Order: sequence, then structure tokens, then C-alpha cells
Amino acid sequence: MNPPSPVPVPDLATQWSYACRLYPIYFELAREFAIDVQSNPELEAGVETPGQEVVEQAVRWLDEMDERIQVHQLRQFLQTSSLVNQEGLLNLLEHFLGLTAKTEATRDKIDFLLVQYFSQLAPSGVRDAEVDLAYVAQTLEPILGEIELTPPIWLNALDRVLEAAGHCRSLDELLHGGVLEQGRKAKGLAGDLFYLPISLVAFTRFGYLMRRSFFRLMLGDLNLILDGLTELEDKGVVTIDCRRAQFSAQEPIVRLRMICQSWKVMFQAEYSSGQPLRMLVDLRAAVDQALGRGQGSEAEAPAESKPASVVAKPIASAAAATALPRRRRPSGCGLDPRAGGRIRRSGSRSWPPSRSARRSRPG
Repeated sequence: MNPPSPVPVPDLATQWSYACRLYPIYFELAREFAIDVQSNPELEAGVETPGQEVVEQAVRWLDEMDERIQVHQLRQFLQTSSLVNQEGLLNLLEHFLGLTAKTEATRDKIDFLLVQYFSQLAPSGVRDAEVDLAYVAQTLEPILGEIELTPPIWLNALDRVLEAAGHCRSLDELLHGGVLEQGRKAKGLAGDLFYLPISLVAFTRFGYLMRRSFFRLMLGDLNLILDGLTELEDKGVVTIDCRRAQFSAQEPIVRLRMICQSWKVMFQAEYSSGQPLRMLVDLRAAVDQALGRGQGSEAEAPAESKPASVVAKPIASAAAATALPRRRRPSGCGLDPRAGGRIRRSGSRSWPPSRSARRSRPG
């Protein structure tokens, strides 16, 4: 598979146009996370015909913001702010994909933005089996152009990680069984091959399906906790020992129920292995223990939950064999679980309207 040809560096007018579109997003993000940054009067005024020095200053302002904005800040902002619509996501993707030098943080931002863009367009009722490469490639066509759907063999490792995630029976297994780490390792070992159009499609599909697995397990755990709390209340229990989950030794069940309902909203953000999720895992273990169902966290128990190390060697060998030249811009410009109630399946709809495989190279 030959890498795509480099695209010429945009002219001053194009650079200014991108800067004007990204400025309000970046400035609002800086305000929300208290990032000390100077405003740019010319960008705020939207000068129509700036000189070369003004454009270069604007580009430097964006470069500085790219370095200071962390991946988790971009993720949180885009999932909670109404400022960024699909067009804004496209602008951000074009900006990051067009950077000459891409860092690890740049790669992670691109990865998140592609999954977020796809998630906003995919209907909630679509089945996992429908989300194949052709399905994802058609949705990403405004960003990547038409893509030849002939994935290299090393990308098959992503399917094995997805299979391991599908075997997880709880959020504890997903977080502590090594599945998420295998996915991150796959992305890191891909190196510059990550930016091949077919790789971007494959990793977008992978991220989207992993996000769905996370949500299913998270909501399943929350539902089991709520059911357990109801069962305890039916037995006359008013408080339980939740010290393992960083609550009190006599935590009121009423309060735990309210916390779980609030978590259903909070955990609609991108999956991670942060402290709140560990509290959720430990709370389920505490409820199970109060019901006499177990003595400890599931992280210590099931040996069969260990995922196979299926990623490192295939991707490492592929990345070593091929290196992409630096390039500017590519051609062309969810799951959303709700807070209330138990998990419900909605009907499947046909989307996108056509799933024909793309055969030509991007222009």
C-alpha cells in the first residue's frame, strides 16, 4: 500500500480562513479551563484582507494553543459544549490532519475527533455488526475522500481487541483486564501508519465500538447496583459499608441511589480509567458484598478475563517496514445512552443509504 502524496502547504488566505474558524472554539476552551492566553484582535475582528504578518501571528497563536490544550480538555469541552457542531468538528479535524509535525497528543486528538464525528452521525439503533469499514468510510468521506477498502493485515489486531472487550462481563474486567491498554498500544505501535486513510477508518470504527462496549458495561453495572440497592431496601437495610468505594462505613442507600443516577449522566463522556469509574467498580463490589454475593472486587477473580496480547508484534513489524512522509491536508475537507431507566435496545435503521465499497484512491 503506497502512502498518499503530500498536499501543498495552504496559502495565506486559506490559513487565515482556518484561523478565523478555530479561534472562537479555542478561545472559549481556554476560558473554560482557565488557560492564560492573550486574545488576538485581528482574529476577533475577522479582518477580511490581513497582511502576511497578521496571518503568521494568527498561525503562531493556534500553534501555541495546540501545545497548551490537553487531550482530556478537548474531549471534555466537545462533549459538554454546544459551541462546536459537525462543521466545527470538521474544521478541527482538517486543522490537526493538516499539521506538518504530528505529536502523540495530535494523534490522540485526531483519534477522538474522528470517533466523535462518526458518533454524532451514527443512529443509536445501529447494530455493531453493521459498523464495518465500508460503513465508517462513507461517513468519513467528507474528511478523507474516497478510500480503497483493502486494510493491511496488521489492522486485524483491532478486531481481536474488540472481541476481548465483547467477552468482558463487567466494567471491572474492561478497566483492569488489560483490554483498554491493548487498544492504546495498538494506536501507539502504528506510528505514522496511523494516518493512512484506511487506518483512520479502522481506528475510528475501533474507537466507536469500544465506546459502545464501555457504555453497555457501565450502564449494566449501574443497573445491577440499583437493583442491588432495591433488594437491600426490601430486606430492611438502610446503610451499607462503602469504604472501599471512598464513601462512609454506613452510607445511606438513598444517597447511593442518587449518586448512581447522577453518574448515568456524568459517564456519558469518553471512556477512561479515571477515579470516578474505579469508584463505580468498587461500589458494585460493595453492594455485592452486602448481598453476600462476593468478598472482593472482580478485578482479582476471573482468570478467563485476561485478554490475549494480540497487538504488539503485528503492528510493530508493519510500522517498522513503512514510514509515511510528512503531509499537509488530506483531500476533502453513538452511542448516546440516556440518564434515566435501564438499558433498552432501539430498532435498527438502514444507514448510511449506500454501503458500496470504495475502490479508488483519495485525490
